[in-house]
Amino acid sequence: MRRQLINWMGMAGVVSLLSYTAAVVLASQAYPGYDWMSQAVSDLSATTAPSRALWDQLASPDGVCSVVSATCAAIVVTEREVSTKTFRAGVCLFALMRWVSDVGYGLFPLSEAGVGMPVFQDVMHVYVVTTAVVLLSIASLSLLIVAGRQDQGVRMLGRAAALALAMMLVGAVGQGLVPLAYFGVVERFSVFAAVGYDAVLGLALFRGFV
Repeated sequence: MRRQLINWMGMAGVVSLLSYTAAVVLASQAYPGYDWMSQAVSDLSATTAPSRALWDQLASPDGVCSVVSATCAAIVVTEREVSTKTFRAGVCLFALMRWVSDVGYGLFPLSEAGVGMPVFQDVMHVYVVTTAVVLLSIASLSLLIVAGRQDQGVRMLGRAAALALAMMLVGAVGQGLVPLAYFGVVERFSVFAAVGYDAVLGLALFRGFV
């Protein structure tokens, strides 16, 4: 097929995944004493974290690319009426989730790594932005799972959505079950679920949802 510019924008989803992975892995090296098994990923980008500068450098492509890829996917499936209404609604909600995540966490980073919620921006980060991201993620992925069962043409995207949702549930449930020493392990299931699906959706956009 002859790819248009908007199809190439799907590769931004892959760049987003690579950028985020690099930030999670390498920024921890700039944080003395950071324990990835027990600490959250957001600790690396906290305002006072020693790894904040490196995180901003490595993760900067992630924020832009994730939004670009998901938004372009939503535009294509809507304008070209790809698959079912359920599928299109799922893609659009997923794009909205990426916008809320990028803008919300950018506006309200944790004030200090490992600290509770003593200030306004921590309350916004933990309770408002995270809650919105989780609810939008569950809604969008659920719709995509249903769409995958309705239409064989998007079945693989439905299966990928099921895997992403399972990872989120493992992270959400696991954080309340595992000892604090392993909090960071299960939390990473959740944070990589959305970024990973963004890459999958981006590749589908690159291929024209064929």
